[in-house]
Amino acid sequence: MKNALQLKNALEAKQKGVGFWLTFPSAPLVKTVLNGGGFNWVLVDAEHGQISDGDYYNLVTAIAASGASPIIRPPNAEEWMIKRALDAGAHGIMTPMCHTAADAKKIVAWNKYPPKGTRGFGPMFSSHAFGITEPEYPGAADDNLLVIVQIESRQGVENVEEIAAVDGIDVLFIGPYDLSKFMNVEFGGKEHEDAIAKVLAAAHSAGKTAAIFCSSGAQAKKRLDQGFDMVSIATDVGCIAAEFERQLADTHGVEMGKGRKVY
Repeated sequence: MKNALQLKNALEAKQKGVGFWLTFPSAPLVKTVLNGGGFNWVLVDAEHGQISDGDYYNLVTAIAASGASPIIRPPNAEEWMIKRALDAGAHGIMTPMCHTAADAKKIVAWNKYPPKGTRGFGPMFSSHAFGITEPEYPGAADDNLLVIVQIESRQGVENVEEIAAVDGIDVLFIGPYDLSKFMNVEFGGKEHEDAIAKVLAAAHSAGKTAAIFCSSGAQAKKRLDQGFDMVSIATDVGCIAAEFERQLADTHGVEMGKGRKVY
């Protein structure tokens, strides 16, 4: 199991976690992107993407077979949703809207088998994304699967030191767009950037991975230079829309942004 954990292994080796956001339930799409290399994780977005739990198995096995770690984001912080994602073979779960240490403790429990947690037992398909047998999976799951919580509210930032200190939390992942909206501050403004810096510092102080959503390679480089350990660089839908915009702009001899919106 350990050898298959591309993201966890990279982070433990002090290498950067570089991934992208998958919003389409398409194994051919994700395999096409991963065929070029360069990524060690993919976020399977069932919160805002067009993905449901019936899509999980085909997506996570395609991602794992292509040399990256599939991380699933369920729609909400619910025990049954996390269980479904883990039982499909996710290498980690990203849970949205973690506001308090109490939230973080519940999330950890939902990701772990008893006696550490409350995850129900039934991993008939979980092992397929790890290249191991079903009997081998349970004994390694608690220690090897990543528990990722999103900090994306004013309350989450205010409580971030306590959240980071929760045993079993591996990654604090900032959702910067929700953060600006929940804080009611300008995206990229001083208060917004101060909050991001606070989460970064709290994660590192607690020995945890600091991660953040980015929608472009330029944003990702800025955050890596800032000290983040893990970044997304784009969304599938954003890349597709942007490339069509570029081709349309070239066709009509106009500047980008003058026609369709670029995500």
